[in-house]
Amino acid sequence: MSNVKRVSPREAKALMDEGYVYVDVRSEPEFLAGRPTGSVNVPLFHMSPAGMSPNPDFLATMQARFPKDAKLVLGCRSGNRSLRAAEILLAAGYTDIVEQRAGYDGARGPFGNVTEKGWVSEGLPVEEGA
Repeated sequence: MSNVKRVSPREAKALMDEGYVYVDVRSEPEFLAGRPTGSVNVPLFHMSPAGMSPNPDFLATMQARFPKDAKLVLGCRSGNRSLRAAEILLAAGYTDIVEQRAGYDGARGPFGNVTEKGWVSEGLPVEEGA
């Protein structure tokens, strides 16, 4: 069982309004196609011709960009990658990590059905492009 604090998209937006930084851990093409307004991208995986491959620089990049006491909300497409990223950061000594459990597109059940609305379907602010 994970000890990661998980919140809804609306709760994540409220935390951002209080000063938390939203770190989108999706691949760069996913991020550029649409993301929560004001978020920053640090991919946990990179998209390659062979599919997704782990980003070996994820932790080093996070450590270079954010101090261990930074207030961070992590999000991805559906909540799986961001949960893993949150676990990595907590294990590395980060102290204020929150994971947005439904991601950008919504959490999905084993048959692909949406079990919780994501950032977009909640109607929260988004931006596209570089």
